[in-house]
Amino acid sequence: MNVKDRVTRIIAEQAVMDVAEVTPDKTLDDLGIDSLGLVESIFAIEEEFDIQVPFNANNPEDSDFDISSVAAIIAAVEGLVAQQSA
Repeated sequence: MNVKDRVTRIIAEQAVMDVAEVTPDKTLDDLGIDSLGLVESIFAIEEEFDIQVPFNANNPEDSDFDISSVAAIIAAVEGLVAQQSA
């Protein structure tokens, strides 16, 4: 399972949706994920990939971790995974 599939699965679990409904163009708002769900998603992503996500839950718009869409989250996680293995 690649990064995209694993991140999509985590987000789908938080949204209580089928994985097929979690498309790259969707935002977390589109999926009904609130701030608590976002934080839980971040924790699950960190655990799944053994990475540290640079995310400020108190001020997400000032974060270095792009949460603007599912595609942005996938790209950010892919970058963190690549940094870790470098």
